[in-house]
Amino acid sequence: MAKAKTSFICQSCGQSSPKWLGKCPACGEWNTFVEELLETTIHPAEVWKNKSTHRTAPVPKLLQEISFESSPKLQCSDEEFNRVLGGGIVPGSLVLIGGEPGIGKSTLLLQVALSLQGPRILYVTGEESEQQIKLRADRLGPISQDLYILTETNTQQIFKHLVDLEPDLIIIDSIQTLYSDQIESGPGSVSQIRECALELMRFAKESGTPIFLVGHITKEGSIAGPKVLEHLVDTVLQFEGDRNMIYRILRTTKNRFGSTSELGIYEMLGNGLRPVSNPSEILLSSREEPASGIAIGTILEGNRPLLIEIQSLVTQTSYATAQRTATGYDAKRLNMLLAVLEKRGGFRLGTQDVFLNITGGIRVDDPALDLAACMSLLSSHEDKVIDSSICFASEVGLGGELRAVTRIDQRIAEAEKLGFKEIWISKYNQKSINYKAKTIKIQMASTWMEVMMNIWKRT
Repeated sequence: MAKAKTSFICQSCGQSSPKWLGKCPACGEWNTFVEELLETTIHPAEVWKNKSTHRTAPVPKLLQEISFESSPKLQCSDEEFNRVLGGGIVPGSLVLIGGEPGIGKSTLLLQVALSLQGPRILYVTGEESEQQIKLRADRLGPISQDLYILTETNTQQIFKHLVDLEPDLIIIDSIQTLYSDQIESGPGSVSQIRECALELMRFAKESGTPIFLVGHITKEGSIAGPKVLEHLVDTVLQFEGDRNMIYRILRTTKNRFGSTSELGIYEMLGNGLRPVSNPSEILLSSREEPASGIAIGTILEGNRPLLIEIQSLVTQTSYATAQRTATGYDAKRLNMLLAVLEKRGGFRLGTQDVFLNITGGIRVDDPALDLAACMSLLSSHEDKVIDSSICFASEVGLGGELRAVTRIDQRIAEAEKLGFKEIWISKYNQKSINYKAKTIKIQMASTWMEVMMNIWKRT
């Protein structure tokens, strides 16, 4: 096939150049030139349509004349995966799953492919051999009878196999290893990644076949270098977690078919990833001896309420400037809460080193965790233990007042299900409570000072 004509285009101002330039002569920006196609002959993704190069051009249609037939979503045995996708795999969708190398992306997708019985699945790998995939599949579980493995990186050859096999689901591991003959640059470059993703997107939309793409995270923290894929795909999943810990989090950052705030939690075991159906139990550490600086708060991740443990350590600093360290928690919000405690409560925290940690290795940004964070900090500062049967769910304002939080009924129900005896909330949530508590006592207050004084009386 004849080479397509390409040109280097500045992504900031649109200046074109026949070769790559480090600095754009028009706008002065650096590293903005990307190779793009100007004209082409045969698009590789069109070979699937009866191997014909003819493609009917779309014509404008009235909105009421467009017919729509809802196709059922493909359900996996992994309920966590279904929830994050928005209820299952949508036909014709293009899903990108990103994460750091070695976090478990390939293991997760291979495990999903092995669990599907009936659909014909093609697993395209450019990083591992067939023997490596076979060894991993043997470790993960029973071998599926409808899973095909293809070790290929050229998109033209991949589309030829798609014509013969006609799979119901395609997994590409990874997009950085693919290359198209349309572009002369090497695999992994921005132009190659964009062109390969466009070819796969066209195939997915015209054939109705869902495709999963694996994308690595670079040192800058983005997928495949610049974020050239996130606007092309339908769904972006982020696989997070510390490789030194056993828990992994699958988070949705973009989803055209569901909520963008869903979360799935997995436990990394020797035989693969195990979905965690009740994350609150693993996020609450079991301890025999009571300790100060520990408080339990409630958060919402998508439609799922979670109870997590906050650990704080407040100690006299040995430096001129006190340290402020937050793990899994917003450092700016921690500084704000410390300022509120010092201004409204008179606690001298300016000369104290403060360390705050969210257990379980997850990151949270729900403001309903404010009251639990304040109580944890005060518990460590005063060296007083908070009863492990008490939890908190309220936002703290700059005036020290407790503000109402959303979906309070779900938070209370989750705390009661886990055996908590008491939950502290804002009194402004009183009108929105419809939950009939049986074993948990709902305590209300207007300021964090009221909560502290009530709890300190019991210690």
